[in-house]
Amino acid sequence: MDERMTDWSTLTDACGSADHVRGLLDRFAADPSGVWSEVMDHLCPQLDTAFPASYAALPRLAEIATACSPDDLAWVLLAAGAITSCSPGLSEPDSPLAIYSAPIGVLHHLTDHLLSQGAFEAEDYLNLLQALLSFEGVETWDRCLDGLASGEYEVDCPYCGVNVFIVIGQDESFACSDDYALGEVEKTPLQPTRTQLLDGLPWRLFTRAAADGQRNVAHGIAYLFGRACPDCGTDFSVAERVVALRGARFG
Repeated sequence: MDERMTDWSTLTDACGSADHVRGLLDRFAADPSGVWSEVMDHLCPQLDTAFPASYAALPRLAEIATACSPDDLAWVLLAAGAITSCSPGLSEPDSPLAIYSAPIGVLHHLTDHLLSQGAFEAEDYLNLLQALLSFEGVETWDRCLDGLASGEYEVDCPYCGVNVFIVIGQDESFACSDDYALGEVEKTPLQPTRTQLLDGLPWRLFTRAAADGQRNVAHGIAYLFGRACPDCGTDFSVAERVVALRGARFG
C-alpha cells in the first residue's frame, strides 16, 4: 500500500483528524529521536493505543527505516513496533497485520538484522525484541518482556490469590509476597526451566538472546518461563501468571 495515496484527512489519530500526519512523518524522517515523542503522542499514546492513522503510517515508517542511519533506526522500529503490537491478530477480519504485511515484513527484517548486529543495553535489546515479536503477530510477549530489564514482575498466585513479587536477577531470583524493597522478607527461590526443556517461543527467545550476546537476558528467560512457589506452598508457572496479568490489563 503506497503511503502517498493515503488520504489522511479521512483518518483519525489520538487528537482527531490525521490531516497533519504526513507532515509529522516527514519531520520524523528528518529527526527520529527528536520527533519520536510527538509521533507517539499522536499515533500510539502510552504505547498501548493505535488509531486508523497509526496503521496507515506503517508503509511510511518502513520507508523511513529503510533510508535512515543506523543511529536513528531503533527509534523508527520502536515506533512501528508499538503501533503493530496494538493490532488485532491475523485471525481477525481486516487485521492491519494482513493489510500492511509488506511494510511489516520490511520492518521485521530490519529489526532482526539490527538485533544481531548491535551491542545494546538489556533494556534497549528487550524493547527491540518486543518490536520484532509484534511484527510477527506474537501476542503478550510483544509487551511483557520488558520486565526482564527491571528484573521484576508482580503477579497473583492462582491458588491463594496473594500478590507475588517475582524478582529475576543475576545474583538472586526469588518470589515473595511482601515488598522486598522495604527490608527483610521471606523469599522462595525461583525454579528456572532447564534450557534443554525449553521449547517453542521460550526456546527461540533463549537461543536468540544467547546468540546475540545477551547472556543476562537469556538467563532471565529461563526464570521467566520457570516456576515460583509463594506462601501457600503450591508452585505455579511464572509465564502463565504474566500472561493472565497482561490479559487483565490489555484484554
